[in-house]
Amino acid sequence: MGLLDNKTAIVTGGAAGIGGGASRVFAAEGARVLIVDIDADLANETHEAIVAAGGTAEVLVGDVREREVVDTIANAGLELGDGRIDVLMNNVGDYRPNAKFIDSSPETWAANHAYIFEHVLACTHVVLPHMIEAGGGSVVNVSSVEAFRAAPRNSVYNAYNAAVQSFTKTLAVEVAELGVRVNCIAPDMADTLQTPAEMMLRGRDPELVKSWIPVGRFGDPEEYGQVALFLASDMASFVTGHTVPVDGGTLAASGWYGRYKTSGWTNLPDLAPSE
Repeated sequence: MGLLDNKTAIVTGGAAGIGGGASRVFAAEGARVLIVDIDADLANETHEAIVAAGGTAEVLVGDVREREVVDTIANAGLELGDGRIDVLMNNVGDYRPNAKFIDSSPETWAANHAYIFEHVLACTHVVLPHMIEAGGGSVVNVSSVEAFRAAPRNSVYNAYNAAVQSFTKTLAVEVAELGVRVNCIAPDMADTLQTPAEMMLRGRDPELVKSWIPVGRFGDPEEYGQVALFLASDMASFVTGHTVPVDGGTLAASGWYGRYKTSGWTNLPDLAPSE
């Protein structure tokens, strides 16, 4: 028995990275997964991997920033789920360090709004009525640990991720009595196509990872998917309105770093030797 047997899950940005990990994990636990993604090739690769492993999935290619795509999501999910949608994972996002706020532009603000926050509102708005009509469901949003802390040159990115968390809390209270739970995960240090570990290291000594991340490594997409699975499943039946950091301990460390090539911790991080 899987944790999502006979349930239907929609995963936006479900082809690769954290979304791809969640799609594969959900399918392995018995869900029928609708993979919504802008990249047809990656979506089809994930679909093929799920089917090869004995799971069930369908692909909807489109950009969730576009209203006509959002309007098709609920119908596609209902068709896959024989009239029921049990899980919606709003995963689409875009992490690219921006300029200082004073050097940013309204166009940048609008792009961040669309990528990070607006689609969460739009996709939830079209799926939620069907969950309420069916008597229950689970929404899992994806934010970022950066919403909990300052990240210079990312003020707009941080603000919209904080909005995702605030929306999660408020909506959870609104729909709790209707049987719908709403939660959120806040990732950090994910080794994905968008934020590959090799790029984040940028030629630095890999041993430095142990200084940045208490568990000493980057996260695998499936590890984020496992936490989303918990929140989506009946294992979390009494959990709603919360954001769970999935970060290897970076948020708990709160500015403390492992000493480079020695033991102990410091809030004045050691420098790597010059290249």
